[in-house]
Amino acid sequence: MSSNHTDCHYCLQSLRGRKYALREENAYCVTCYDSLFANPCEECKQPIECDSKDLAYKGRHWHEGCFKCAKCSRSLVEKPFAAKDELLLCTECYSDEYSSKCFHCQKTIMPGSRKMEFKGSSWHESCFVCQYCRQPLGTKPLITKDNENYCVPCFEKQFAHHCYSCKKVITSGGVTYHDQPWHKECFVCAGCKTQLSGQRFISKDEYPYCVDCFGKLYAKKCAACKKPITALGGAKFISFEERQWHGECFNCAKCSVSLVGQGFLTRRDDVLCHECGSAS
Repeated sequence: MSSNHTDCHYCLQSLRGRKYALREENAYCVTCYDSLFANPCEECKQPIECDSKDLAYKGRHWHEGCFKCAKCSRSLVEKPFAAKDELLLCTECYSDEYSSKCFHCQKTIMPGSRKMEFKGSSWHESCFVCQYCRQPLGTKPLITKDNENYCVPCFEKQFAHHCYSCKKVITSGGVTYHDQPWHKECFVCAGCKTQLSGQRFISKDEYPYCVDCFGKLYAKKCAACKKPITALGGAKFISFEERQWHGECFNCAKCSVSLVGQGFLTRRDDVLCHECGSAS
């Protein structure tokens, strides 16, 4: 540009009939301006002279011809781009290198498109669908089986067990009794209705009973201690003439020696070892 300023602010040479540049209201000849103020190009490291276009991004500068994708070298001027580790990349190269791949179709999820994430994997929104009805899952509740996702109604229809007691779907947990699935909260003692999941129980006529109820309702009573004999855990008991004893209760009534596996004598309601029975 021509100037009414007479001299370069730096070298003091006349600017008459010469191009110049202004900075903070001071005029500089082109040579002085470039040497004092031109930004170095990030790519070629040469100064970006005042008659060249200076393209800037986050404090860095490029010649227009140097503003290219670091991978494919295509110009990024007036085109969308992305930065990674201080490198500028066109959207195609950035997607190939760094964008997530769709778990379903294995194609790149392009920057700016909607991405669905679930259990550490990513999907295109259009690929994130119920495996059975093919309807989009979006943010709806879902259940995964064999790496496939299902909406809750389809999963229940295809795979879920139904509780033997209440007939409703068992969505998690549950117990099996007589080869039938039960909700934990439905698997209760037939007597007192206490939940039996994780507890010891005894079956009687196809019904489960807690130990206390079975003892009260059905168990034989020990002739010695009068407590129920449940035989839980394989515990031994002794039966003789319609009477039963816990293994640890089957002792001589006189000397208290154990009679389990030993010969014994009876006298009225008592059982005695041979020694005590013979001495009486």
